[in-house]
Amino acid sequence: MAIQGLIFDCDGTLVDSEGLSVELMVALLAESGVAMDADALMARFRGRRFATMLDELCGEFTLLDAEWLTAEFRARTPVLFRERLQAMPGALELVRNLEIERCVASNGPRNKIETSLTVTGLLPYFVDRIVSAYEVGAWKPDPALIRAAAASMKLPAERCLLVEDSLPGVQAGLAAGVRVAAYRLGEEELGELGQRARQVVRIGELADVRALL
Repeated sequence: MAIQGLIFDCDGTLVDSEGLSVELMVALLAESGVAMDADALMARFRGRRFATMLDELCGEFTLLDAEWLTAEFRARTPVLFRERLQAMPGALELVRNLEIERCVASNGPRNKIETSLTVTGLLPYFVDRIVSAYEVGAWKPDPALIRAAAASMKLPAERCLLVEDSLPGVQAGLAAGVRVAAYRLGEEELGELGQRARQVVRIGELADVRALL
């Protein structure tokens, strides 16, 4: 069946935000007296719910104040993004020329998604097409977020293609019944899917999406 709608993850797929977010979190942890390597934190952070990652950290380091960390992260993120956030390579070119439905499905809160899309010039292509896990009440790898995204375009899941850069997002897409393009995900990460990895198409650039439509 032909693809009639595209579902994009936001962080790490449309916008190059994950490195900035990890950089900020490393700084906040350092201010709290905890030293953590950025690569190690990225492994925890990528594609996961912020609160879940923070709960794990607070369980390991009892001196951390989850409320303070959350408040500071939410307050400083928009400032950092306005200064340094960029669209992922090829993102603007891809969405600018799409002739089918499209939406964003993200684990982030709506204000963060809107800030990211505004700063990078992507927001005009996703007006009324933002689906936030905080509003759905389901975070990847829960498939409910992806099903809600398909429903927002009034399309059945099997007619949609999810473009996703994280393993939890890929898992959500497979469980939701959409087709999945894994963006810049390695064989080792996808290997965790077992036999289901065969259902995923790996792409190295966003421009590769057009060949899948």
